[in-house]
Amino acid sequence: MLGLATLGFAVNFWAWALLSPLAPKLKDALRLTPFQQALLVAVPVVVGSVGRIPVGALTDRFGGRIMFPLVSLATIVPVLYLGWAGHASFAGLLVGGFLLGVGGTTFAIGVPFVTAWFPSAKRGLAVGVFGMGMGGTAISALTTVKLVAVYGTATPFLVTAGVLFGYAGLAALLLRDAPNRQVPAEPLARRLAATLRLPITWHASALYAVVFGGYVAFSVYLPAYLKTAYALSQADAANRMAGFVLLAVIMRPAGGWLSDRFGPTRVLYVVLPVVGLGAVVQAFTPALAPIGTAAFLAMAAALGAGSGATFALVALLAPANKVGSVTGVVGAAGGLGGFVPPLLMGAVYTRYGSYAIGLLLLAVVAAAALVLTVTAVRKSARPATIRPGRVPSDV
Repeated sequence: MLGLATLGFAVNFWAWALLSPLAPKLKDALRLTPFQQALLVAVPVVVGSVGRIPVGALTDRFGGRIMFPLVSLATIVPVLYLGWAGHASFAGLLVGGFLLGVGGTTFAIGVPFVTAWFPSAKRGLAVGVFGMGMGGTAISALTTVKLVAVYGTATPFLVTAGVLFGYAGLAALLLRDAPNRQVPAEPLARRLAATLRLPITWHASALYAVVFGGYVAFSVYLPAYLKTAYALSQADAANRMAGFVLLAVIMRPAGGWLSDRFGPTRVLYVVLPVVGLGAVVQAFTPALAPIGTAAFLAMAAALGAGSGATFALVALLAPANKVGSVTGVVGAAGGLGGFVPPLLMGAVYTRYGSYAIGLLLLAVVAAAALVLTVTAVRKSARPATIRPGRVPSDV
């Protein structure tokens, strides 16, 4: 079940990220401004993020067995639209990108689905493994530009639609909800209201907006950044973005496993300073080899591990019948955290001809998240980490 859920997450994230590798090409073809280019890649992110709130609550009610194939089939519609007609104009791309956001909601399906299958002591690692599905963005980065160059613009969209259809059929046949899954009896609005009253909802949302939001922002905007700041080719920039994504993907289950072993807060104590330091270094636009590459890879590893640690915290503290609802809100915060930076970076570069201010703001936000972790989050996590005969892991 974990494997099927991870596969579904990866396939839908592949679709969700189809526009990012093509952004430099579309900018040239449609004569887009830097801000329009940033808006183009940010729209699917914000829709996929906000959509996680209702999708997470619906998953609590109906289960992943229904929601995974349903959302996968719905994602096919904008993928085909973009491949056949939507890519020809900026307005068409915005409409297609808006609908494409549906694919990004699958994260809020998978976390409650996976959590229900595992005991609390193993949920950090399990959710971290599921989180590797965000590597679907790497599949998009590695294949989209190549398929367009050889077979035409529509090809990657048609291929992705076929894969989505195949996964929807596989999920409908094989996916099963955990036997002990708790089905909430309250109406949707009441459950969402109760979710918003939980401290873990707000703490995890703030942290995820930084760690996963940072990952999303780099994964969608890095090709444009590298082409502008370092004059890389479109293919080279897409390949380097794929390397960033793959490292973050690998580190996500590592962050979950370390959280099971040492506590989520301890992992966050380490990764947040790494993010801040990497952003400060990159603000000076150092040579890409070796300093710039090292800064980006360090941030990728930290953001991936931090994402795993944040959802280990959710699995530890969220009530069992509200994991989907909490995941929806937290996932929305993470996606929204990835929506703002590309727009900000595009606007900053247009105004000042440099990305330095945007990167320094990332460092400031990482520092604020560290303060939150050391204070409020640590206090909330302490009781849940106490086991008989065991010292609290976040002390």
